[in-house]
Amino acid sequence: MSSSSLIKAASRRDFLFTYGGGLGGIALASMLQGQTAPKAKAKRVVQLFMSGAASQCDTFDYKPLLIQKAGQKWDPGEKVELFQSNPGVVMPCPWDWKQYGKSGKWVSSLFPHQAQCVDDMAFVHSVMAKSNVHGPATFMQNTGFILPGFPSAGAWVSYAMGSLNENLPVFVVLPDPRGVPPNGPANWSNGFLPAAHQAMVIQPSSPSPIHDLHAPKDSGFITEASEKDGLALLRQMNRNHQQAREGDSRLEARIASYEMAARLQLSAPEVLDIRNESDATKKLYGLDRDITADLGRRCLIARRLLERGVRFVQIWSGADNGFPRRNWDSHENLLKDHGDMGTALDQPVAALLKDLKARGLLDDTIVHWTTEFGRMPCSQGSKGRDHNPSGFTQWLAGGGIKGGVSYGATDEWSYKAVEKPVYCYDIHATMLHLLGIDHRKLTYRNNGIDRRLTDVHGEVIPELLA
Repeated sequence: MSSSSLIKAASRRDFLFTYGGGLGGIALASMLQGQTAPKAKAKRVVQLFMSGAASQCDTFDYKPLLIQKAGQKWDPGEKVELFQSNPGVVMPCPWDWKQYGKSGKWVSSLFPHQAQCVDDMAFVHSVMAKSNVHGPATFMQNTGFILPGFPSAGAWVSYAMGSLNENLPVFVVLPDPRGVPPNGPANWSNGFLPAAHQAMVIQPSSPSPIHDLHAPKDSGFITEASEKDGLALLRQMNRNHQQAREGDSRLEARIASYEMAARLQLSAPEVLDIRNESDATKKLYGLDRDITADLGRRCLIARRLLERGVRFVQIWSGADNGFPRRNWDSHENLLKDHGDMGTALDQPVAALLKDLKARGLLDDTIVHWTTEFGRMPCSQGSKGRDHNPSGFTQWLAGGGIKGGVSYGATDEWSYKAVEKPVYCYDIHATMLHLLGIDHRKLTYRNNGIDRRLTDVHGEVIPELLA
């Protein structure tokens, strides 16, 4: 039989598995077309998302003018239209500022633990968003678009790079146990990519961290023999169904999901069981304190997933669950809301960085701290801040990132990006570059258009590269 006949006889899924172990289309396309990719410095990514909009001028973007002009009328020299308020007076950060590390980076006392890691971090102070509404802006940071229906960055990485461990998913999301962010699971969707590239959700604090992984307790009637026969019949029915619907990836993804579930029944309990972690490690992550225990556990689970071969882990801080606020959207009382969220987050994130570094994993793991937009330098009411898409801060570390760097700048108010402005496209392009992927060539044809994570934009930021 000829090679072409063999390929036709095999299912598309079998072909992809045989020729590349399930690697995504970009790897296969690159191999076939002889494209030269950047040299990879990173193998995996962990993304920390501050849902609700963490304030840059209360965390990492130090502006002495806010202290000098505190309580005075705020006048940036132009008309300002805010999301849900009129500009109030100049509002200083309620926390003190100090310089840290060899780089002398200014960090507010909201984040004393992360402040100890600044020489491993690269801060981008000139990020902008295209919307000041949470839903579209959250989509943009995750997918590169403000509209729904597009794949998340984690799905793109899954599609491009495939698996490092066939017994674990490629892309995992650890959401806030209090709820999901605006747009919910669409933030970690596969979009129009094959369905197998959507994220698996794991809730470490739940009695069932992975939904429906194990059979219900009343399923004693299922025997080993009956399960084997049932699976064989199901496999044959699936194959028959698939042959008639070659272009539909949903069944293919469902089959892969069932197969993964079977492997996860053996691998997941070990990954999620932290009892063998040392007391020192648990204390490092803050598992001994109520306020840090949840995020500490999720950051520790993230490290365990990464070291076992998961490509992309996303950790959410904050949920879109109304009042009282349990996210970073501090319209009413920034001191309380950011205070609670920051205290819960700071130690676990610093622990993750320190732990990855101690284990040699930070060298090839990108850590990305992000939020959908920033907050205004003026007050909303007397204690809050409104949305600010015109200039905010993200940071990256590890995986070929140059530590101790501050890139770009906002104006003297921390209002607008005025020096080296960037969008999420540039951050995504830089991360893909470090993963060995040219963002311009990572494409998927959908509705007649070659789509990509960076749309028609994006430039790698060389100043961030080690």
